[in-house]
Amino acid sequence: MKKPNVDEVLQQGIYGPLVTKPEERRKYLGTLRERIIVALTKSQVAEAKPYPQLGQFMKQHPQSHLFLNGNMNYEDLSKYVKMATKNKIGHTIVTNKEHDTDIGLVLAMDHAIDKEEIFITKKAAYTSEVKKGKGFFAKLFNR
Repeated sequence: MKKPNVDEVLQQGIYGPLVTKPEERRKYLGTLRERIIVALTKSQVAEAKPYPQLGQFMKQHPQSHLFLNGNMNYEDLSKYVKMATKNKIGHTIVTNKEHDTDIGLVLAMDHAIDKEEIFITKKAAYTSEVKKGKGFFAKLFNR
């Protein structure tokens, strides 16, 4: 292993340690694309109801970690913080004042998983049965 020269040591002292793919890390709240299980945009996170699929992914990946965009209102993030706490998933609120991203949250592993599709496009249809009159009581009375 090569020892760093004086110039490299000074550069790291001034700008911090060298990181791989800094632009990708800024976009994905400090993690790499290859580690992401699922990501939501800021507008998705700001919706009134949380995406239930995220809870399912947390159950499937108990070793994952939730990264939240600290440039968003905490009210929008809190429902996902509660979801992470309920599923015993660690979370970090990432605030980068120099760079803003359209990513609202990321559920990621600490190693590469290379999942092809990381974005959720629609909410799970957990409310559709209730809207069609197939709620608890309708099911109870077999309607």
